[in-house]
Amino acid sequence: MLFERQKLILALVNALGGAVGSIDFQKLLFLYCLEVEKTPTYEFVPYKYGCFSFTSDIDKQRLTEKGMLVDEARIWKLTPAGRTVDVKSSTRILAHRFAKRYASLRGDALVAEVYRRHPYYAIRSEIAGKLLSGDKEALKAVTAARPPKSHPGLCTIGYEGRTLEGFLNLLIRDGVTILCDVRRNPLSRKYGFSKGTLSRSCEGLGIRYEHLPELGIASENRRELKTQADYDVLFDSYTHESLPKQASALRKIVNWIKEGERVVLTCYELLPGQCHRTYVAKELERRFGKICAPKCL
Repeated sequence: MLFERQKLILALVNALGGAVGSIDFQKLLFLYCLEVEKTPTYEFVPYKYGCFSFTSDIDKQRLTEKGMLVDEARIWKLTPAGRTVDVKSSTRILAHRFAKRYASLRGDALVAEVYRRHPYYAIRSEIAGKLLSGDKEALKAVTAARPPKSHPGLCTIGYEGRTLEGFLNLLIRDGVTILCDVRRNPLSRKYGFSKGTLSRSCEGLGIRYEHLPELGIASENRRELKTQADYDVLFDSYTHESLPKQASALRKIVNWIKEGERVVLTCYELLPGQCHRTYVAKELERRFGKICAPKCL
């Protein structure tokens, strides 16, 4: 059983002749999602070589495990099994039209073109200066696309309903330098938000990942939360019984801020009133004042 987004990868590789370089594919998939689709199948972040989708990369790996793609020296190739996958005719048609439009654009020329059209995705590129060396306007656009340096401070964010890439872009645009995970058990069925993947993704973008499990709430205490009143009872206990014992962890956070970091506290729930990160932030502000006044992303 394949997701429709995985079928798009197969359709696009097929339309591109059945084989395409890894970097070229990321750039072409990016352009396809932005130029062809009304609602992009994949989201992207500004990475070492420009736009990159962690989700599409893991999807390609899963397709290789299923024998539908092979990776030969960073060239993605469609297998006979991959060619037989039932893909919507509309997707095949759009993919072939797109591939025809970009038939002659590959390598450095393709990457440079993406940087010119979408400078935000070049802000962390290690090769933008080289590829755009003769284009002052494009380099100026990349510089202008960089979010301004943020002031040290405290933010909060939940990942419920967000993609990994959408979540990370919020951090980048706000100038976050440390993602502080306050879950007791940092595991998630949603791709990208378990500790290992989330920490690697952050670090690849220049964001430090820190985990303070002592600030979490045990999973057994989070069961049977059906109404806001249930959450309020839980958080009243958490605020008055658990948090007062966590002076060391709270001090770590305030010290990061005093050292010039912009820290974001993260947990699952989207709504601030249903997540304990909000109460961690309130306790920090109560203890340490204005330096810890939180912003909700």
